[in-house]
Formats: sequence, structure tokens, C-alpha cells
Amino acid sequence: MSSTAADPVNSAAPAAQLTHFDAHGQAHMVDVSAKAETHRIARASGVIRMQAATLALIESGTAKKGDVIGVARIAAIQAAKRTAELIPLCHPLPITRVTVEFEIIDASPGVRCTAQVETQGRTGVEMEALTAVQIGLLTIYDMCKAADRGMVMGEIRVLEKHGGKSGDWVSAPAAS
Repeated sequence: MSSTAADPVNSAAPAAQLTHFDAHGQAHMVDVSAKAETHRIARASGVIRMQAATLALIESGTAKKGDVIGVARIAAIQAAKRTAELIPLCHPLPITRVTVEFEIIDASPGVRCTAQVETQGRTGVEMEALTAVQIGLLTIYDMCKAADRGMVMGEIRVLEKHGGKSGDWVSAPAAS
């Protein structure tokens, strides 16, 4: 797959090219019936930062609500499948695969969630990947909030997308 790097901050479409508005400025669901069905993949990620003691609870498996990462993974997968119910103009998609990975970040401390969603369809799965990440991180917050209400989620972004008329796109590396 070929890829092109893009600046995620400066690559937004001008207002005249927003696809979810008609000629009169009214919101509508985009008609994708003329688009070809292709294999589409999107990857997204995000991080939840927390106290070191909270991360230790997650790693040890001794959080009061149980296996934090295991539950967050299931929640993220379920969220990807229900994205069209949550975001008004998203198309319901026949998702063919969802993978969710969690990486412990000792230095921050925190946990990175990365989700990859795939379909064979007429529209992309970026929203499904982003939704999976957000819900995975929210589930970690929910399961650990008794120990640490100050957790902060951020760095939520699409890492890459493949397939469709616009082809492949890969985000520029995040600033450290």
C-alpha cells in the first residue's frame, strides 16, 4: 500500500467541501450508493494518563472492578460495531474485523489504546476506529475512577486509512 503523510491539523477540507451539508447548508447523510465497494481499513489511537499507583493496579489485575484491559477491549470492539447509533450521520457498516491493542506506558504513566477496523464497503471506517479508542479509554476511566478521578484522555487521532476512492492516508508522526 502506498501512503502519503499529511499534517492532521492543516489538512482539513475547506468549508465548501464538507460532504455532510447540502447546497442549502442542511445536514444530510452522504449518498454512497455510487461508490465502489473496496477493502477499507482505519487505525486510530489515544492515551489515558494516570497516577503511577493507578497504572500499577491495572497491571497487577487488582482493580476493584476486575480485568481493566480485558473489559476495555470488549467495550472498544462493541463501540466500533455501534458507531452509527452514536454519530448521527454515520452509515451503519458491515464491519469485518476489529482489533484493539493496549500498551502500558510507564514513563507517562498511562495506557495507549490502538484500534484497527476493517470492512468491505462503500465508505471508510475512521469513525468506527475513533469510537473504539474513545470507548476503550472511557472504560479504563470508569473502572479506575475510584482510585484516580484525575485521569486525562487525549491524543485521540486517526493514524492511517486505506481503501476507497481517496486511497491511502497516513498521519504525520505525533509531536513528542
